[in-house]
Amino acid sequence: MATTKDGPGRSPTAMTDQIAPGEQRERINHMPGAGTERAEAISAGRREMLADTRRLQLKSLAERGLKRPRIGADAVCEALLRQGADVVFGFPGGVLLPLYDVLGDYPELRHILVRHEQGAAHAADGFARATGKAGVCLATSGPGATNLVTGIGNAMLDSVPMVAITGNVVSSLLGKDAFQEIDITGITLPCTKHNYLVRDPNEIPRIFAEAFHIAQTGRPGPVHIDLTKDALMGACTAEHPDKVDLPGFKPNFEGHPRQVKLAAQEIARAKRPVILAGHGVLISEATAELMELAEKAQIPVAHTLLGVSAIDEANPLSLGWVGMHGWKHVNKAVQSADLLIALGMRFDDRVTGHVPTFAPYARIVHVDIDPAEIGKNVAVEVPIVGDVKRVLQALIPLVEPVSAETRKEYFDELAEWRRESEKAPWHGSGAWRNGQLSADFVVERIGAASDHDATIVADVGQNQMWAARYAGFKRPNSHISSGGLGTMGYGLPAAMGAAVGRPDKETWAIVGDGGLQMTSQEMMTLVQDRIPVKIALLNNHKLGMIRQWQELVYAGNYHSSNLLGPDWCKLAEAYGIPGFQASTPDEVDAAIASAQAVDGPALVEFIIAAEQNVFPMMPAGKGLSDLLEEQFEEPKQ
Repeated sequence: MATTKDGPGRSPTAMTDQIAPGEQRERINHMPGAGTERAEAISAGRREMLADTRRLQLKSLAERGLKRPRIGADAVCEALLRQGADVVFGFPGGVLLPLYDVLGDYPELRHILVRHEQGAAHAADGFARATGKAGVCLATSGPGATNLVTGIGNAMLDSVPMVAITGNVVSSLLGKDAFQEIDITGITLPCTKHNYLVRDPNEIPRIFAEAFHIAQTGRPGPVHIDLTKDALMGACTAEHPDKVDLPGFKPNFEGHPRQVKLAAQEIARAKRPVILAGHGVLISEATAELMELAEKAQIPVAHTLLGVSAIDEANPLSLGWVGMHGWKHVNKAVQSADLLIALGMRFDDRVTGHVPTFAPYARIVHVDIDPAEIGKNVAVEVPIVGDVKRVLQALIPLVEPVSAETRKEYFDELAEWRRESEKAPWHGSGAWRNGQLSADFVVERIGAASDHDATIVADVGQNQMWAARYAGFKRPNSHISSGGLGTMGYGLPAAMGAAVGRPDKETWAIVGDGGLQMTSQEMMTLVQDRIPVKIALLNNHKLGMIRQWQELVYAGNYHSSNLLGPDWCKLAEAYGIPGFQASTPDEVDAAIASAQAVDGPALVEFIIAAEQNVFPMMPAGKGLSDLLEEQFEEPKQ
């Protein structure tokens, strides 16, 4: 048979299909670079992906009564336990099976099998916010890893400590587009504090120690670790480090003394000061210091969405929530203030609105541990880079005490504004219109029934705004919400994580019918793992916030906001969860009590008025002084 050479390293190529009788055909090896070390490694990797030869070797040792060697998967489990991460929310896949193969050898690790990887990320997020510890989620390569990305991004924008672990193909197949391979480190690079690709099992102890340190130190956030299958299967001899030293990662915790002194001088001069408490107050566990400063200088405290529960809302110094859907009297206070003391908040556009009109008479002191946030959205007069708790501890001794009498006129005016705000027709009547059930009434009754001590986790949309406004929070970290990313579907899985992290507290997920349809499958996780989340479904059969904007901004041009849904009580019961329903104000308390009486998860569907809007509302492009606060004539649908 005639052949020709195609070039260096190429196999002979047949020039004709004609084969003489008895003629021997020459085999062709189509492996690129056939015979090279690289080609052999790729072939071995492909065999390993299919055959799991390392697993067979370990099984053979066990059958002979020999102790199996310590492998990378063992190092992962050891590292998690050393970091105090004894709960993992995950979903298995092929490249992760070496890890799942050894999980049974570490009974101290609780693995919660979610029904979708996004649920794992949100559950880890809720766990972290409820406990202050890093949450851990686990997913396989390819689609499993990409399903984590929304939850990772959510944690990044809200400064939540998380370690997201993914598996990947064996090292030799990276870049070969092997089955379920994707560049997840490249994908997560923009939405993590740091990420790692681990190919060597001996790097696992160091990398896990670094990952938890980075996730929880300074401004918290997610760290991603991608582990190749051979890193999980390979022998590991490296020990776990006793400490982490990262010369390039040294957050500044102490505020500059000169800046702290300037802040004290600003407070001394102020006649109408307001504290804006953000998520950083909760993260740094500075709620006691916040109250000490507020009481010493007699300063009212407003809070951002993520700062909800930084102060007991029953405290006389608590103003309430500021921003787009915040209280009218709080927004008025900010707009009339001569000093804003912003603590651990980033001046998000939902707080400021149109920046040139924001707090027009106020000088601003801004305390944040992330220097990138200082001056990013709002120019400030006194920037202080540091941990909120430590800055306040340095500031409070420099602040001169102020008597309540000194601020009496100011506080009387704020009180009058509050009375006006609470008299508005859109605020808490218990029956929004003609006896229909209102969402604000439902949320108020849940808060009261739980003695304002439950962990309340909101989804995103109108339900989120009502939860933040009307539950009445007293305990730090009792309010959990997706702020920066605004992730629909967050509520149920995040509540699941919060309940696991704080089993001593009652947990309610306040959700809308739109968000719940995105992650309702996690109801099965609640049942399987006996997680007693109570689900309060505010069902208006709409994408409520979309409908509201279409009514108020788009002249009633409703499109794709009418939402069909299942029979929620039947769906809950299909999962093994008791379902209850209330459609009038008189039925609310009994439905809540029925859910609380269930030893496990329960769902209550509250049928609320479809047309109820969240007021006040700051229209896009407007400022805190430009609030819509009237219920318009009922629109035709």
